[in-house]
Amino acid sequence: MRILVIGAGGTIGRAVVAELTGAGHEVVRASRSAPPETRVDIADPDSVAALLDRVGELDAVVCCAASGALVRLDEGDDAEYLTGLDGKLLGQVRLVRRALPRLRDGGSITLTSGAFAEPTPGGSFAALVNAGLEAFVDATAVEPLRGARVNAVSPGWVRETLEALGMDPSAGTPAREVARAYVTAVTGDDRGRVLRVGPDGTR
Repeated sequence: MRILVIGAGGTIGRAVVAELTGAGHEVVRASRSAPPETRVDIADPDSVAALLDRVGELDAVVCCAASGALVRLDEGDDAEYLTGLDGKLLGQVRLVRRALPRLRDGGSITLTSGAFAEPTPGGSFAALVNAGLEAFVDATAVEPLRGARVNAVSPGWVRETLEALGMDPSAGTPAREVARAYVTAVTGDDRGRVLRVGPDGTR
């Protein structure tokens, strides 16, 4: 399959690329720091449209680029909240809408949600964004999309990220295990599913 991975330079993205290429798929790597021909910012609709025009027809799109800052409810300003909303939620929704016409029949799009093992200060807005994205993914299951499938992966803490932050890595899941959930979404037949990944495995 010919697969576009957005966020290919990140911790999860690199692991996803490794798993997909190891399985013999052709992977187009895109990120904000990629060479101009595959550079993209999912918060910028024009950037996404230009990338999809350049890469041409695809069998699958994987987005590992979505992220949002932790902002306490009683701190920050509206702009900080809207940035997360536009990048992680609306940015991925726009990606789906723009990628669908570029997919071969029966293709797939895999997005990134997220979850905290327990309530985290500053996580209320992230919870709102993730819940909205997962509701969107669930609702796509009944859309007539020429057989295309939309799913999401919801990783908790990634072990390598915790190590980089100087935190206890035992609560995290190795990036390679997280990546396998993305591969399952791409190569399986799930539709409208959120694959949750944590230290106790994928469910």
